Amino acid sequence: MEQRHLGRTGLRVSRIGLGTLTWGRDTDEHDAADLLKTFWEAGGTLVDTADVYGNGEAEYLLGRLMDGLVPRRDLVISTKAGSVLDPDRRFDGSRGHLLAALDASLTRLGTDYVDLWHLHAFDPGTPLEESLQALDLAVSSGQARYAGVSNFCGWQLAKAATWQLAAPGTRTRLASTQMEYSLLQRGVEREVLPAAVDLGIGLLPSSPLGRGVLTGKYRGGVPADSRGACDHLAPFVEPYLDDTAARIVDAVATAADGLAVTPLQVSLAWVRDRPGVAAPIVGARNAQQLTAALSVEALSLPDEICRALDDVSAPVHRYPDHDWSTL
Repeated sequence: MEQRHLGRTGLRVSRIGLGTLTWGRDTDEHDAADLLKTFWEAGGTLVDTADVYGNGEAEYLLGRLMDGLVPRRDLVISTKAGSVLDPDRRFDGSRGHLLAALDASLTRLGTDYVDLWHLHAFDPGTPLEESLQALDLAVSSGQARYAGVSNFCGWQLAKAATWQLAAPGTRTRLASTQMEYSLLQRGVEREVLPAAVDLGIGLLPSSPLGRGVLTGKYRGGVPADSRGACDHLAPFVEPYLDDTAARIVDAVATAADGLAVTPLQVSLAWVRDRPGVAAPIVGARNAQQLTAALSVEALSLPDEICRALDDVSAPVHRYPDHDWSTL
């Protein structure tokens, strides 16, 4: 699999990443082992997790698999901290919480460092510079090799990245930002992606298949074995089952038929090759699904197909995002 630099850093990652959101909850150890081995054998390196995935079980499971199945040195492990399972406070970006969370993540993963550590979300209750100092301390101590953020809007990302660039040598440049991005969700193109490109930050798209909807599996209804039929995941899929999404999925299916490939391959190739994207993070339920996603490696979409998909999925961006003189 082709490797790409993550933002304006020397870190190289596979241009498709493996997500572990369901590990330790819906994905058991046997299926997780098949997924990780399939990914590794295909040349994949970037594995993304978080301390709250499966309430810690995803990291614990990944750590066990690295111990005997896949060499730690062959993987780029990314994890996140800052989301908390507290109904009164969804995010905790305090330095104390973040550094304690990193220590706990390293214990579960069974490693003394992670390659990439993200703030999982912006915490309005903590000064941003305090949260960013935790990243600096993690990198300076060797517990994290690189740092990034996740779910930061445009101004939050720009503020964080600029703060980190203000004192070169003492602060850690942001390597990445992880955000949802697909043909069904192009909101990052409004401000986040332009900021990331300008600041040399690599975008790691989550849900690049529109929460599974872009595979076309929901065109005839909700399959019984799909996430849309699962009680705790159905609310995650439902927003993308509207008429607007259906038109985009139909266009993807038409493009796939013309290219003799699958809607999954078309959708994933589109987001993988967008400017500023480093590596979409793919979450698969089993090795068969992952193999289908990894088969996109050999596919590059023709320009006319990209333009058609861009047109049918174009978000409405008016003032102040477009040149005011054209409005």
